[in-house]
Amino acid sequence: MLEYTIGFIKRGNEILLLNREKSSWMGRWNGVGGKLEANETPTMCIQREIKEETGIVIHDAAYKGMVTWEVDSSHVGGMYAYIAEVPEDYTYHTPIKTDEGILDWKKIDWVLHPKNEGIANLKYYLTKMLEDDRMYEHRFVYQQGEVTEFHSIELEKKISSRTKLHAKNR
Repeated sequence: MLEYTIGFIKRGNEILLLNREKSSWMGRWNGVGGKLEANETPTMCIQREIKEETGIVIHDAAYKGMVTWEVDSSHVGGMYAYIAEVPEDYTYHTPIKTDEGILDWKKIDWVLHPKNEGIANLKYYLTKMLEDDRMYEHRFVYQQGEVTEFHSIELEKKISSRTKLHAKNR
C-alpha cells in the first residue's frame, strides 16, 4: 500500500494548486494531498486532505491511478492520484494563504506550459489524468534529484477495480 495521496481540483479550464511551503516540492505549485492515516482508505484520505488544505468538501473524487518513484536506486514511494471537478461557476476566491502554502486557481495551459519551471513534475502525467478515462501508474526514476526515466503504465481493469475505493459521506 502507498503512503500518500494527491488530488487536483478542476474548475473549467483551471486547476486549484498549492504552492508548498514545506518539502517536498517546496516553492513549487502542486496538487493537494498528504499521508494516509491508520485505517484510512486512499479515498477517505484525499477527501480529508482536500477539506483540511482547502476547506472544500469533495464527495466524488475520481481515482486516476498512482504516481510512484524510485530515488537513487533505493527509496521507493508513491501516491494514489485523484481528480475532483467542481462546476465552472463554483466560487472559491484565491489566492489564499494557508499553513501548507498558497492556494490559487491556475489555467491548465499555464500549468502544462513546457517552459514553466515553477510546477512540480505535473507535465509528465497531468494531461493523461485529465483527458484519459483509463488509470495509470505514472512511474518516475530519479538520480541525484533529476528525472532519468518516466513511464505511464496502464493499470488493468481488475487491478484498478480493487484499487478504486469509495467512501461514503462522513
